[in-house]
Amino acid sequence: MLADRGSSSFPAVPAATARTLAPFVFALFFIFGGITSLNDVLIPKLKGLFALDYREAMLVQFAFFISYLLTSVPAGFLVARIGYMRAATIGLVTMAAGCLLFLPAARSGLFPSFLGALFVVAAGITIIQVVANPLISLLGPPATASSRLTFAQAFNSLGTTVMPYIGALLILGSVANTNPAKLSGDALASFRIAEARTISHTYIGLALVLLLVAGVVWTRRSALGDDRSDVANPLAALDLLKRTRFAFGMACIFLYVGAEVSIGSILTNWLTQPTTLALDPQTAGKHLSYYWGGAMVGRFIGAGLLRLFSPGKVLSIVALIALALLALAANSAGATAGWGLIAVGLFNAIMFPTIFSLANEGLGPRAAEGSGLICVAIFGGAVLPPLTGWAADRVGLAAALWVPAVSYAVIAAFGWSARRPVAETRMPAARTRSPA
Repeated sequence: MLADRGSSSFPAVPAATARTLAPFVFALFFIFGGITSLNDVLIPKLKGLFALDYREAMLVQFAFFISYLLTSVPAGFLVARIGYMRAATIGLVTMAAGCLLFLPAARSGLFPSFLGALFVVAAGITIIQVVANPLISLLGPPATASSRLTFAQAFNSLGTTVMPYIGALLILGSVANTNPAKLSGDALASFRIAEARTISHTYIGLALVLLLVAGVVWTRRSALGDDRSDVANPLAALDLLKRTRFAFGMACIFLYVGAEVSIGSILTNWLTQPTTLALDPQTAGKHLSYYWGGAMVGRFIGAGLLRLFSPGKVLSIVALIALALLALAANSAGATAGWGLIAVGLFNAIMFPTIFSLANEGLGPRAAEGSGLICVAIFGGAVLPPLTGWAADRVGLAAALWVPAVSYAVIAAFGWSARRPVAETRMPAARTRSPA
């Protein structure tokens, strides 16, 4: 976790440098958002390919999001040691390496091989996220940092909207025409290897793009001069959990990411059911763009509402609407069930940044520590999807929607409890040390 240098020892960079670096930073947001959302296309493909149940298929999200728990703090130390731009290059190269691991995974025809490749991709994305958020604050005056972050998040949402559509075209399709459960022996092994090539070819293409971007970012590695940071003791930040509001907010980040990812993970299978829209897998995969695109549109609508109304109240209302849509989808059929679940994306839009800001409110100079600690809670995306899959295997997809529904109920309670501003509380800052 990085100490905040955006307003003190490491001021905003010159305007000319900011204009040069801004496109690279926005590209990073697009890249990590887009590649993360490809998991929602990969899950139904691997589920059919390896004849997995829902719980097993959700191991895709577990392998991916557990990286936030295991690599966030090391990534923070890496950025502090070598600087933002060099760390961004390492993150991109790590992502590319993970994408290239899909080639031996496809040749092996083994499901765990794909999980290992995904973990490496996610480790690179974790580094990129640790770099991108504070870097945005440096590309201009502190007073407009929130505006720049909102604009950057729009590129992230654009990635999550565009990439599932492209991924559905490239990855989904032929697996729907063959039932792997009816194959055995050499026929099954040959089928899996042939189908896995469609996945590996997609990720090899991504690896080439990532290496190209890494090369360009490397050429700008000295643009910020000495852009290393001080390192805050990550264990010292744990005392922030003594603040009820902060701890509640961190738990809600865990639940929100888990709920959002769970819905995206089952959405393709949900839309292929005869009781909903009865779409073929490829068309259903393309509909993921509506789910993630709703979040992009909702972000702009929500930005205006948050200027007019209490953020806590707005958060509580959208969480309750999401809960109502889940109940509607679970207890109806046809277009109502299909589009009801897709519509949840629109109301997800403001949840992450609003929970994040409400949890950090009142931390004062320790807000940077709080931000770093909250980011670890993103590993909720590794926990709730397998739980949802386990429920789906036992009681069906519709009844399994209770997992994200409970999450939204807790988020609504947090929003209501945080509807009033909290005064800044002075807490001793964690001791820091400078990198060698």
